[in-house]
Amino acid sequence: MSDTQTRRKTAGAFDVRAIIGALLGTYGVILLLMGLFADTAPDKTGGVNANLWAGLALLLVGGTFLAWWRLRPIVVPATDDSDELRGPGL
Repeated sequence: MSDTQTRRKTAGAFDVRAIIGALLGTYGVILLLMGLFADTAPDKTGGVNANLWAGLALLLVGGTFLAWWRLRPIVVPATDDSDELRGPGL
């Protein structure tokens, strides 16, 4: 067998877990920074820094999605390349 037959193809960056993890991580960083440097509005939240805790939670969940994406990649089934090159009906 050649290298092309034994190599596994994965979904890579197009895996939905990578996109979700990146978005949650981005929002988590924004909220974390807002919780650290912006007004915490303790009278509205009952004395809890809601932005800080929500940012930490989003970073944790986003990191879990990214770890899941890296540790368990989705393997794309191999296709016959000659069918793709000919197009439909040819």
